[in-house]
Amino acid sequence: MKKTLEDRIVDGVNYLLLGLVFIATFYPIYYIIVISFNDGLDASLGGIYFWPRKFSLINYTTIISNPKWVTAFLVSIARTVVGTFLGVLFTSIVAYGLSYKKLLFSKIYYPLFIIGMYVSGGLIPLYVVLRNIHLLNTFWVYVIPTMLNLFFLLICISFFRELPAELEESARIDGANDLRIFFSIILPVSKPVLATMSLFIGVSQWNSWLDSAYFIQDDNLRTLTYRMIEVINSATAPTDLQGAGLEYAAKAVQATPFSLEITAMVISIVPIMCVYPFLQKYFVKGATIGAVKG
Repeated sequence: MKKTLEDRIVDGVNYLLLGLVFIATFYPIYYIIVISFNDGLDASLGGIYFWPRKFSLINYTTIISNPKWVTAFLVSIARTVVGTFLGVLFTSIVAYGLSYKKLLFSKIYYPLFIIGMYVSGGLIPLYVVLRNIHLLNTFWVYVIPTMLNLFFLLICISFFRELPAELEESARIDGANDLRIFFSIILPVSKPVLATMSLFIGVSQWNSWLDSAYFIQDDNLRTLTYRMIEVINSATAPTDLQGAGLEYAAKAVQATPFSLEITAMVISIVPIMCVYPFLQKYFVKGATIGAVKG
């Protein structure tokens, strides 16, 4: 069909608005990437907008050569992988059990979940509980408290209830037990909700730093985001330079706290940006479509 003048005007306005939105969302990410590849002292002078004025890898080499940053990066990867896997597994298992419509006292559970989701006991009671179960200053303090996500628990319950009952009934006729049905039938057709839950729980684990600040004293268990907060606050920067040796201090002359902060941001967003495209396709799929195509 031939476009009229009004159609072309509407298309032009849409393209213009989309272009502005794209620039407003993409340029900040592009800017921090440019700064991360620029000399730190030169970047502090300002005037850098589209490409590095003085290209340098000193920011990345400074972070990589510092054992604290490398350890923090590995801890963040470990907590994200383990925390996401266990969080998705346990949340989906509990949701599957609670999705039975004939479950006893099912009307009591939902108010309890809503209250638990919106009302918190506070930081001090949480600290006392973690201390009593000996989780403080251990890696598992990152994982165990987040193994059950109440928000996604409610979503998964609704998701599982919408699955065709014939899937489960046919499996029971073949002699499958509840665990076999869950892992072999339910999970394969639940990719949309599992992928969405994995992404959000993974991003939450990756970006979390309060638990590292409040519940961890061992410096080897600090996360990448905690190190970023240290750089932002600039409180421990002189101590880090003195403890890292002359070679690291010499590199830090060109790598300013701001440039290291920007570089740490780039390093922290790259894993999420790499994972997101593989999970995005599941966001728009519904429960019925997943069950039929499974």
